[in-house]
Amino acid sequence: MFDALSDKLQGVLKNLRGYGKLTEKNVADALREVRLALLEADVNYKVARDFIERTKQRALGQEVLASVTPGQQIVKIVHDELVALMGGDGALGHEPPLGATPLLRGQRALPEGGHAGALPSKSDIPAGNWMMVGLHGCGKTTTCAKFARFLAKQGRRPLLVACDVYRPAAIDQLEMLGKQLQIPVFSVRDEKNVVEICRRAQAFATSQDRDTIIFDTAGRLHIDEELVQELVRMKETVSPREILLVADASTGQEAVNIAGHFDKALGLTGIVLTKLDGDARGGAALSMRTVTGKPIRFVGVGEKLEDLELFYPERMAGRILGMGDVVGFVEKAQTAFDAKQAEKMQQKIADQSLTLEDFLSQLQQFKQLGPLENLLGMLPGMDKMKDLSGGEKQLKQVEAIIQSMTPDERRRPEILNASRRARVARGSGTTVADVNELLKQFGMMKQMMKRMGKMQKAFARKGAMPRLGW
Repeated sequence: MFDALSDKLQGVLKNLRGYGKLTEKNVADALREVRLALLEADVNYKVARDFIERTKQRALGQEVLASVTPGQQIVKIVHDELVALMGGDGALGHEPPLGATPLLRGQRALPEGGHAGALPSKSDIPAGNWMMVGLHGCGKTTTCAKFARFLAKQGRRPLLVACDVYRPAAIDQLEMLGKQLQIPVFSVRDEKNVVEICRRAQAFATSQDRDTIIFDTAGRLHIDEELVQELVRMKETVSPREILLVADASTGQEAVNIAGHFDKALGLTGIVLTKLDGDARGGAALSMRTVTGKPIRFVGVGEKLEDLELFYPERMAGRILGMGDVVGFVEKAQTAFDAKQAEKMQQKIADQSLTLEDFLSQLQQFKQLGPLENLLGMLPGMDKMKDLSGGEKQLKQVEAIIQSMTPDERRRPEILNASRRARVARGSGTTVADVNELLKQFGMMKQMMKRMGKMQKAFARKGAMPRLGW
């Protein structure tokens, strides 16, 4: 989403890094380019103007101009200002409404017997009612389901409530998503009074021991008085803990205006930006907090139900400036990879018994982390690898080749003679050369692991270093 802005900002800052000494003219010229980049990314012009003014004041300070590395100091200033622009310490990553401690950051005290990837316990997440509001087409219903999944992972017992009684198939969509997640959905198909639906839903939640209720409200193509009054009546009935506006990031500056209207009527507590994985210019994400005063709580980064993430301003700023988001990458890995399976894999690597079946299992887990392009964008310096179609294609090809083998062939690839390899190639839609290349690479990998295993044993005997863990 931020590709164009990221490219321009990184280009400007790269030029600044090259200066041994900065002058007021250097800084002014660079910040002019930064301002243009922000405006082209659809950032609100007042927000862009104030951003440049604050950055300029800090950049022209004596501690920067007299610094040994003034260019790097400017990069840090721009990073800090981007963080402040998108929420700073008021964002969910710092003061989450879901509990007294930050979620998924690895900085909280671990529960007894816990591990570094342990999630907060149920007691960390207060129960309550949540209203999701927004216009048609912003992804509100899907976001409700994604949020329910998020809460369920944190130990809550959510209930989804279908309050969109106008859009055809809205109830069907929510029920289908709830069934997919194994989370109950409350609906009353013959009832058009949403206040009555809300009352019944709360009684149902109590009877079913559901501690968190997510209300999927109706949307419109535009904000009108009828919609506003219905939402106000719902708010008075359910007394929501939070009212989150679901906004399509591709809407641009109009999303900021929409947020203002909803906030005036309902008193929003936060924003969920959807379609952040699209090709929108990103101005809404950078402007929303400053213009509305409401923090971005979550971002939708894909179409799958697991593609909802907490929004961390400092991480997003790091990705925009090419610094990556290593913490986010590790968190994704912790949720995708099974700890027990990882232990078994470590043992197989240690005794050189790794098979193609194990390799396939690891590949499938890796795919759960998301598109390769998104993953590399989270690693410092890797965001410039734009053309990854070949890499994605190769991963799929490897998976197809291994899946075309028999279980015995996966465990003992040495039995793959010429005729077997030809059969595997036909079954996977590849060539014999592709099959040979995969087997060659797998053999080289096993040889490398064998050498590492011998080194590990040698070091262990000498006591030179502790046991290595892969």
